[in-house]
Amino acid sequence: MRECVLLKHGEVFLRGRNRARFEELLHHNLRDALRTLPGRTWVEKGRSVTLVGGEPPLEELVACAGRVIGFSLVQPAVRIPSTVEDIGAHAVRALCRVREERGGRELSFSVRPKRRDKSFPLTSSELAVAVGERVRLETGARVDLTAPDVELAVEVDRHASYLSWSRMPGRGGLPVGSSGRALALLSGGYDSPVAAYRAMRRGLACDFVHFTGAPYTNASSVYKAYALARELNRFQPDRALWVVPLGKAQKQLAIVGAGRLQVVAQRRLMARTASALAQRLGAESLVTGDSLGQVASQTVANMAAVDEAASVPLLRPLLGWEKQEIIDEARALGTAEVSVLPDEDCCSLLAPRQVSTRARVPDLQRVERRLELDELVEELLAGAWSMEPGTGPEATGVASGRKAVVAPRA
Repeated sequence: MRECVLLKHGEVFLRGRNRARFEELLHHNLRDALRTLPGRTWVEKGRSVTLVGGEPPLEELVACAGRVIGFSLVQPAVRIPSTVEDIGAHAVRALCRVREERGGRELSFSVRPKRRDKSFPLTSSELAVAVGERVRLETGARVDLTAPDVELAVEVDRHASYLSWSRMPGRGGLPVGSSGRALALLSGGYDSPVAAYRAMRRGLACDFVHFTGAPYTNASSVYKAYALARELNRFQPDRALWVVPLGKAQKQLAIVGAGRLQVVAQRRLMARTASALAQRLGAESLVTGDSLGQVASQTVANMAAVDEAASVPLLRPLLGWEKQEIIDEARALGTAEVSVLPDEDCCSLLAPRQVSTRARVPDLQRVERRLELDELVEELLAGAWSMEPGTGPEATGVASGRKAVVAPRA
């Protein structure tokens, strides 16, 4: 017997002629995730299924593999010889194991075989009857084919069989990196981390950028952005967090008379700066947590005005989401606990009492012409720095920031 984790492929299964490339990237991401565990691990590839095992406890392997985007099902399992005797014996052990984990209470069960090896002497139905009868006689458990407490899944292959007793949903989606690279604007709220995660599930590898109100705000928002980026890096190979102090530029916008356009003008400046940073990092798009109508600055007109300032596509995965849906997703991801912490948000710095809900691009451009925009963007990038919020055991606390080396465009 050898304990392992059985992983079923999600959308990768439908990729046709590109399937091999997607599977290669999926396994690369899986191996990257497994490196965070102590001890040796192994990965074996099958047809639309992947096996993971090694020295770490089975529970740790399940949790780690379950965070890898691209797998639809995660099943703790044992690898056993492909004989009726071995399958039946281990099915009994598996049910006893689950019974013990659940406090010894009586459990109903079913047996669900899948015979990949057609040379196996029994059909799937015959194997289900044989194994089910043995489990019933040796454990006294009740058979329930409709809604069992425990489903014993058996996959019979030529060289070995796999018996699992639990089916957990995987992350689904496409392997991170299969759709390219993006730069996610990360604030301290609920929305932007969820948007970044949703972009990852569509195959985008996301670096992060956080705009802080420094020098007019404290470092609390940076600490939050670092913690959020670290949580998000659990679902992808580690990416960097870039921090851009925006406070002085926000003050300049206020001085030149942005007025009710201040918030939208700030967002346009963020879009310009993030676009320039994205191009220098090799990212092809920006990701924001905008949700239509959620706040005054997120109307159709205002979002269109921000789009006009960006030089790369601006993606909004949460455009049609309600706030409660976003909060529920953040809780499931583990980012909600960070998002509720207090901070000094740069968006509220110098914000007017009333924000324009229908900002016009010509009016915004009139305000921007009072500034040297190109020089301002270069100045913001020159003052930016990056951090590496890894997820391994060595990545405790806030990493020391290092000054960015962001080469100007030729």
